[in-house]
Amino acid sequence: MTWMVTGGAGYIGAHVVRAMLAGGLSVVVYDDLSTGSAGSVPEGVPLVTASVLDREALDAAIRDHTVTGVVHVAGKKQVGESVERPLHYYRENVTGLEVLLESMVAAGVDRLVFSSSAAVYGMPDVDLVTEDTPCAPMSPYGETKLVGEWLIHAAARAHGLRCASLRYFNVAGAASPELADAGVFNLIPMVFERLEAGEAPRIFGDDYATPDGTCVRDYIHVEDIASAHLAAARRLEDAAAGTDLTLNIGRGEGSSVREMAERILKATGHEDVVPEVAARRPGDPARVVAGAGRIRAELGWSARYGVDEMIESAWQGWRLRHP
Repeated sequence: MTWMVTGGAGYIGAHVVRAMLAGGLSVVVYDDLSTGSAGSVPEGVPLVTASVLDREALDAAIRDHTVTGVVHVAGKKQVGESVERPLHYYRENVTGLEVLLESMVAAGVDRLVFSSSAAVYGMPDVDLVTEDTPCAPMSPYGETKLVGEWLIHAAARAHGLRCASLRYFNVAGAASPELADAGVFNLIPMVFERLEAGEAPRIFGDDYATPDGTCVRDYIHVEDIASAHLAAARRLEDAAAGTDLTLNIGRGEGSSVREMAERILKATGHEDVVPEVAARRPGDPARVVAGAGRIRAELGWSARYGVDEMIESAWQGWRLRHP
């Protein structure tokens, strides 16, 4: 059995590839390298450089590498960019998934692990976000992930696919410095960037209805994200036709922005720096923390790493890129 990991040369995808290899699975990477790097693909793992919009390339990759399952990580993922370029996001994330599903169905490939996102929930007003919490995405990015899930549900019913949609919460950390996220779009690297510029980290709003007034989020180590994909792939290998799972990937624990900033300052030796408070950003919910019971019940999976391990590994990656 060979699994094709789309987007396997990117930040999350590269970690998924390594987890699957460590789990004894055969892997081929399919990536257009628009944001990924060929250097992130382990030696000996085949790399097909092409877009998921290219049906002929997908057909050839599935055929040539005897693919029997797909982990679909490829896609655009920046919320702000999706607001500015909604057509681009729908084409890449929704049309790309449609083309991939067409290729899979034509080839008789019936196992799919889909990278979804907690962005499908929008601003949930609940203590713990479960898979049954109503979805109300607030960005084109979140919309494309929810539409992708709908498309997969329909394909599973019509074609007997075995599928698992995994809704990530706030991903951080790295398995090794060279695999760290090169982007500066999330809290931890944003604090690193401010410190490097000699500026205090910025907290957007301290008047939320939370214990310290700042937003609370569920942070999850990218190695835990990767191990959840491996667990889902193994489950689908033995699942019945038409299996269609939707699962949160989170720790089930919240950390406030102020707490995270203080932990980052301590880990980087900047304890004397005082974070500055700015106005709230539009659309930031007060609290988004995963209910992680279903994934434990379905896959026997739970997160292994804590916040300090995420920060330390991310810092090592930052130092490698910014010596």
